[in-house]
Amino acid sequence: MTRLLLLASLLLVSGCDTLSYYRQAIGGQFEILHAARPVDAWLSDPATPSELKARLELARRIRRFAAAELALPDNSSYTAYADLGRPFVVWNVFAAPELTAEPKKECFPFAGCVGYRGFFSEQDARQHAEALKAQGYDVYVGGVPAYSTLGWFSDPLLSTYIRYPDAQLARLLFHELAHQVVYARDDTAFNESFAVTVEEEGVRRWLQAEGRSAELESFHAAQARRQKFAADVKETRARLEATYNDASLSREAKLERKRVEYEKLRRLYPGIPAEPNNGFLVSVALYTERVPEFERLLRESGSLEAFYARVKELVRTGEYRRAS
Repeated sequence: MTRLLLLASLLLVSGCDTLSYYRQAIGGQFEILHAARPVDAWLSDPATPSELKARLELARRIRRFAAAELALPDNSSYTAYADLGRPFVVWNVFAAPELTAEPKKECFPFAGCVGYRGFFSEQDARQHAEALKAQGYDVYVGGVPAYSTLGWFSDPLLSTYIRYPDAQLARLLFHELAHQVVYARDDTAFNESFAVTVEEEGVRRWLQAEGRSAELESFHAAQARRQKFAADVKETRARLEATYNDASLSREAKLERKRVEYEKLRRLYPGIPAEPNNGFLVSVALYTERVPEFERLLRESGSLEAFYARVKELVRTGEYRRAS
């Protein structure tokens, strides 16, 4: 509550548009905390469905593994559960200029600048997206099942993901806990790529420890597909950036090359948005573009503890910025 009041004090120094945004952010966070009950309470409640009890027991086992085997924070995060009654906890709005493959930065107290803006209401997210479109931005809205408060609050387990397949549930918990280990202000790609590296290493170790060899094989196959997709998006984005920076091309020529590049990507991945959209490309890149760097650093470090220490040192000295 003290921390919520501290966040609320920001309202006193914010403009009207910012005031409205922080009001929904604080209200949304309070809703989650208010809905959360200790996992023990859910497990001992006769009204709790047996299927949910099994998922909570699994999450508890994953949580213990995270602390004991992955050196992730052993605190009160994910020791409570909240049923939100909606498919996502927040909706993130990613935006980029029409002829730029770089994200529009959104800056906030404490968290610094990030490459998106999150809303607890899908309607609010869509309204913000439409306002950005009217300003000429390419915009992509994506629902998000979980987010991290970076240790400011005890993040609970949520109904938005508790019924995910086992490996995906483990992946998500490891990812969000990783954000509590290291956080670099103003660098979303660094933070998300670090968390992705930890989650993938964590899931691999967890499946091995559980003796789930068949699921481990499937996980490796899915991981290879994700890496291929990320690499294809990165190459597309690089070619588009070169096009956008080519002063010899007219705006119309740049837009045509953008359409062609995006159509090539859509032929490979029909599930992506139909319209050429830098906002979508940004939403992928922010989570993947620096993963290879972290994977290499993890191999060189020899252990997760040493890996965390080296990443923290990169942040402390600012070296992570020069390496990006």
